Amino acid sequence: MSPRGVTTPDVRERLFGAAERVLEREGPGALTSRAITGEAGCAKGLLHAHFSGLDEFVAELVLDRFARVARHAEGLRERVGQGTVAENLLDTALALLSSAGPTVAGLALTRPAASLRIREALVGGAPGFGTVQDAIADYLDAERRGGRVAEGADTATAALALVGTLHHLLMTGGPDRQNAQERAGQLVALLESALCAGTGGPAG
Repeated sequence: MSPRGVTTPDVRERLFGAAERVLEREGPGALTSRAITGEAGCAKGLLHAHFSGLDEFVAELVLDRFARVARHAEGLRERVGQGTVAENLLDTALALLSSAGPTVAGLALTRPAASLRIREALVGGAPGFGTVQDAIADYLDAERRGGRVAEGADTATAALALVGTLHHLLMTGGPDRQNAQERAGQLVALLESALCAGTGGPAG
């Protein structure tokens, strides 16, 4: 068994995945250490063997999912000139809505101690919404240099608008993931129209 606070990746993800299933099925009020380990099919004390308590577990779950989508967003640099700008932006938006879905992102709001841990980690440089925003802006800048985004397009504001909207959808959208995805798609279409004005049409 790993020392307390040193969680092996397979155990960590097993517990995280179990917590997400409990959240999707029963909501934040049902998330207890016993419910998580029961869903994971492991010993009841496993969570507390690797985390100091449920607040630390929740914070680490949220930060892990934010880091996952940040890595996905940073992969945009490999997609410059490929597909369409709208497709690439929407792919990143949907990854955030999926990996840090409303049930996970909203969970922290129910646990102040976990929220504090998350804020401290983000201030300390942990990847989060700011990382995603920077990655989107860098991607759009690269597309602008390649001519698929208009020369005068405000890429920084476009990235802020997209990430700010996604943050709002995550924190207030409830469990209706399909509606959140549709609204993200509508915003991406609007941003594409603004970003590509003067380039002869949608970037493809």
